[in-house]
Amino acid sequence: MSRTEAFILHDAHAAGGAVFRDRRGQTVVASYGDPDGEYAAALDGAGLVDLAERGVLEVSGPQRQKFLQGMLSNDVLRPPGQGCRAALLTTKGHVQALLRVLVGKDTLRLETDSSRLDLVRGTLEHHRVAAPVRFAARPTAVLAALGLRAGERLEKAGAHPLPHEPEAHVRVTIAGHEAVVVRAGDLPGGGFVLHVAPEAARPVWDALCAARARPVGREALDALRVETLRPWYEQDVSEENLLHETGLVAECHAAIKGCYLGQETVARLEGRGGNVNKALRRLSLAAPAAPGSAMRAEERDVGRVTTAAVSPRYGPVAMGYIHRSHFAPGAVVQIDGAPATVVASFEERAP
Repeated sequence: MSRTEAFILHDAHAAGGAVFRDRRGQTVVASYGDPDGEYAAALDGAGLVDLAERGVLEVSGPQRQKFLQGMLSNDVLRPPGQGCRAALLTTKGHVQALLRVLVGKDTLRLETDSSRLDLVRGTLEHHRVAAPVRFAARPTAVLAALGLRAGERLEKAGAHPLPHEPEAHVRVTIAGHEAVVVRAGDLPGGGFVLHVAPEAARPVWDALCAARARPVGREALDALRVETLRPWYEQDVSEENLLHETGLVAECHAAIKGCYLGQETVARLEGRGGNVNKALRRLSLAAPAAPGSAMRAEERDVGRVTTAAVSPRYGPVAMGYIHRSHFAPGAVVQIDGAPATVVASFEERAP
């Protein structure tokens, strides 16, 4: 069986005219034949995305929160129904995984990239020692709904009441199946992530489509992520990066909590004003680029592109890591021989 055929929602996507693409060994939908229309839906309407690359690790045991509090970068000592985004770091402060932490009554869910699940589980088990904490992969299909009318479409499909605070979550029923709906802070423009059992993925997807949520591929989603500077693991963040380089410290770190894995590096950088040699920036391009392209200035490499797209509003855009000598908005570099400008926001350069 090919990777595309193993895709849980393959038949639903194929029926909708999906164009599939391999991205770092994972099959994703590039588009459904109309990237501009999909972009508009995900911006001003309701866009529906299959986050097939995401997986869920369930953490149980009486000391689950206390244990994770000493492992993850954010404060996980929250009541059921709340959550946060956090990072699992190495002892030297490099980002091993970005996580969504959902606190339930009896368990916690850790949502992250499927490619990092084994590493996350292995790291946690290594540090568990004798703590009464257990870890189990939870088969889960992860969907996303984004856009100004995403909440309205979810409610039309039966999901109500909806959560409002970032990473807050509720259990609802859609098409007769239970779903955990999360207010997701890592989506461009905000939105919702849904966790459903694999066998519920197709009926829930169909119900949301019937409620007039429009399927959206990664070409449109990447454009919106670049515009809003929403980095995702694998594409924009890796173990090469410190948390400060990603721009996610404010969202994934709690300065008032105690020690955790990698905390010394984060605290040291905070004490130095967060100064790093490279950091993620968004760029307006004169010509389309590709992920991995080098940024050059004064005949030397000063950075690299992580995500590139063509925005219906702003034309070719990208985000990537760039040397501190070119952090400031207005700095110009060359990408594949064409100029690219660091921008604070694309609205400033809109036609």
